Amino acid sequence: MDQSLIQPEKMELVVVTHVVDAITFWAQNVTAEINEKINEMLTEKCPSAPILMGTPNSHKVYGARYSEDKCWYRCTVQQQTEDKFYILYIDYGNTEIVSRSDLVELPEALQTTGFAKKYKFWGFHVSSEQDSPLFSQGKSFLQNMIHGKKLRVHKKSVCFDGTILVEAFQGNLDIGEELLKFKFAKVSLPSNRENSIPSVNLQEHAGLWPTRTPPRELDTLGSPLGCMPKLRPIFSDLKPHIIKEQKTIIAPQPVEKLNAGQETLTEIKASKTDVNGQHLCSQDTEQEPNETESELQRMREVINDKDMEIKKLKEEGSAIQQHASLLVQQLEEAKLELQTLKETYEKTVEIEHNGPATVANRISQLAKKVDSLRKLRESNPCSTDEDHLLESITIVMNYRISMPLCSERLELAWKAYDQTLENLRGCQTMADIESLVNIRNEARGVLLSAVDDFLQEVDKLPINKRMDRLKDVATSLTAIFSSVILEEQTEECSFEKFCEWKGHKQQKIKNVRKTTDEALFALSSWAAKLSKFSCLMEKTSLTEEDVAEGVDEILMNADNALCEELETEFSEQDDQERKIVFNAFRKAMQDIKREQSLLEVLRQKYELNTKFKLEIQQWQSGPPKADELFAVKKRIRSLRSQLRWKLVEVSCLEEAEELDLPEILKKKEEIAETRNALFQEISNEKKQYILLCDLMKRGFLELPMIYPDAEINGYMNSAGLLMKSLDRDMFDAEPMKELSGRRPLLSTDFQGQKVVLKCYAVDEETEAKILEQAAEYHRAQQQNPTTVPLLALFCGKSDPLAYVMVPHYSNGSLRAIQKSSPLSPCEIRKVMKGVALGLQSLHAASLIHASLHPNNVFVIGREKGIVGDYDFTKAPEQRVFDSGMVAGSLSLVAPELKQGQLPSPASDMFAFGGIMLWLHVPDFSGTLESERPDEFTGLSLDAKLHKLLLKLLISPTRLSASETLKEDYFI
Repeated sequence: MDQSLIQPEKMELVVVTHVVDAITFWAQNVTAEINEKINEMLTEKCPSAPILMGTPNSHKVYGARYSEDKCWYRCTVQQQTEDKFYILYIDYGNTEIVSRSDLVELPEALQTTGFAKKYKFWGFHVSSEQDSPLFSQGKSFLQNMIHGKKLRVHKKSVCFDGTILVEAFQGNLDIGEELLKFKFAKVSLPSNRENSIPSVNLQEHAGLWPTRTPPRELDTLGSPLGCMPKLRPIFSDLKPHIIKEQKTIIAPQPVEKLNAGQETLTEIKASKTDVNGQHLCSQDTEQEPNETESELQRMREVINDKDMEIKKLKEEGSAIQQHASLLVQQLEEAKLELQTLKETYEKTVEIEHNGPATVANRISQLAKKVDSLRKLRESNPCSTDEDHLLESITIVMNYRISMPLCSERLELAWKAYDQTLENLRGCQTMADIESLVNIRNEARGVLLSAVDDFLQEVDKLPINKRMDRLKDVATSLTAIFSSVILEEQTEECSFEKFCEWKGHKQQKIKNVRKTTDEALFALSSWAAKLSKFSCLMEKTSLTEEDVAEGVDEILMNADNALCEELETEFSEQDDQERKIVFNAFRKAMQDIKREQSLLEVLRQKYELNTKFKLEIQQWQSGPPKADELFAVKKRIRSLRSQLRWKLVEVSCLEEAEELDLPEILKKKEEIAETRNALFQEISNEKKQYILLCDLMKRGFLELPMIYPDAEINGYMNSAGLLMKSLDRDMFDAEPMKELSGRRPLLSTDFQGQKVVLKCYAVDEETEAKILEQAAEYHRAQQQNPTTVPLLALFCGKSDPLAYVMVPHYSNGSLRAIQKSSPLSPCEIRKVMKGVALGLQSLHAASLIHASLHPNNVFVIGREKGIVGDYDFTKAPEQRVFDSGMVAGSLSLVAPELKQGQLPSPASDMFAFGGIMLWLHVPDFSGTLESERPDEFTGLSLDAKLHKLLLKLLISPTRLSASETLKEDYFI
């Protein structure tokens, strides 16, 4: 179209930002008032903006980090696949696939329409498939011609998807004509002009490219002309054209669309058959045969005319094919001529302008640098440590979880509730108990309300997800910055300094890349100018001087820009930059640990309050009672009476003159059944005590005063050891005469377990003492089961004895093992390590054994040693001078005890060392004095054992139990 026919006010000046294909491009209006602050706002806001979470909104504008320059631009999300997003940069028109970490939310100030618009050449369609070489060549041709340049466009119409159909001009050059000339595009007609039958005449119109290639040269036979998208007119003079009707009417109603140009011969024959079928049907229905015959004849004439038209089209197609072959041949000849001309021209330019350094060599070097730079730009945009640190800082700063506001109210409620429990614990009279219980219940109600609010608030927080995310971030940062020392102090503004430094660095990289792109674009433009000058198929006003002008400067600028960008990309950080990065890393790790600690406290508090709520909800209908305990005690009394009566019956039967053995056996079986039932009820009684003690720990401190007969305090004070329902006459016990030295020992069964009853003669004073010491020992043993456990403690109801129940070890004591089958050195190490662990647990509980000797150490399976209990009626200073404190001829009493000092953990370790020496040297007869360390010199001891014994027996600073376990001998 002649530009003089276009009104100036309808022309717009645009600059091309992106080329899609040979006929489609994106451009910005040059006259539009573009906000220059948008790039600055993006650089400032995006690094600290929240990352896109969930499903994006297709109508919303987001910020995206472009993979080429790692800078931020505005975009919209077109499609999402898992955590990958297909986006459109709305200010430039190019597209890209990015990850979720490269998308951020933008403030309202940046939620504006994009600057770039999509344009398409009016009246054209692409002449090849998308995956064909011609398609790529057409895109490259248009890219070199218009990308980054200003065009004058004449708007013709707008598609429904917003694409603007235009005619475009660059100077006096019609871009559409150029595309058509090189066959990168073909002329299309609007969708309402689809009839391509030659007999159907199209109305002439100036807007349908009248000066361009005639219709016979547009396409080959059968190519569709109606592939152009439907338009919505924007000018009144662009109304759809009307197809003229043919003189011969085929049917009574007008034909709207004829696609005969696309019909094959088979389809025409099929239409003949259809017409014949219509004729037969009409014969059955028409009243006038003559008219029907006349109509049929006219139809046959139309079909014959169409046959002639198809034949004519085939002839034209053959002629076009021959013409195309001729053009291909001419094109090959032109390529050969162009190559010759190009070689001649390059030699001329080299000689006149570049001297010895050839253009080809310089371009070859530039190509290598461009290839290196392309690979560098195509690498992972988040591959650098600084980028990963920046992303981690964003995660740490955003979505941070803090302690809920309701936690303060919860803490106050807990303090008030604990105070009511303390008042209840100090109550000594029944008169005050009721009022204190009511106050406690009111405080509990307030606490439950605060707990509910706290739990509801915490349920809304993604604590587990946040902890996992922080753990992943900390792990990745530690792996990257493993050499950085975390203990150093950091500034509070470390994040701000790092973000500022990173922003400046990104801006510098962006500027350097922009310079490189401009230099390479200038080089590409020069190459396009050379290509146009060398093309013999078109006229050009370019001269040899025009092409050669400024080549040196273009090549030098491109080389300098490439070198500068490569140097920038591979430059290392200086000390100041490393300090900024390391401080940001330390600050990130400190914030992560601080938040992890807070989240862990929050999680523990949540679990504690959840447990408290569930426990209290069980007793909302009423406070707990001890009725089940009293019911169990009643059954125990009944079974105990039955057991006594049956024992009397058996005794009478055994003393009768005539023994009734079957009856005696029957009674003994009944006694065994009654005893087992009694022991089972005693076990149930213990379970009820445990339940009531647990309720007291949960806040029901009034139970001992409400139920004094239950004796709950006595059970709690003994650490669950005291069982008053037991009595000596319940057991079928036998004396252990071989072991009953200083006190009687009884062997019996209890709940299917072989046990030993240790008997202690007690009065009121010693009964309280034995109960206190046994409870202390029992608590220490429960913490670390490396000493002999106490199963129960009870006082006889018919004798002044206290009984301590312990397990019966069939293998016997350490002395008995060594007498029958001595332990090997390896077994000694395992057994004595268990003894050291037992002493460690006792000493940790501030208990002194003071009675460690071979008879009081028990061996299990020749691999584990456990420390036996001691005389609970004696103090440590009384137990230490027991006649049993010997091992062979060795005295196990520490030298300081002989000098009048009190027993201590060190004296226990001396006895431990003496037993170790006795186990390895049973016949040792020397003395263990610090003044004579040479006593061990003549002994054949392992070096590690010798070193350990010196530290336990000779050294003035004796090892503790925990230090002994760390010695090389046990390791």
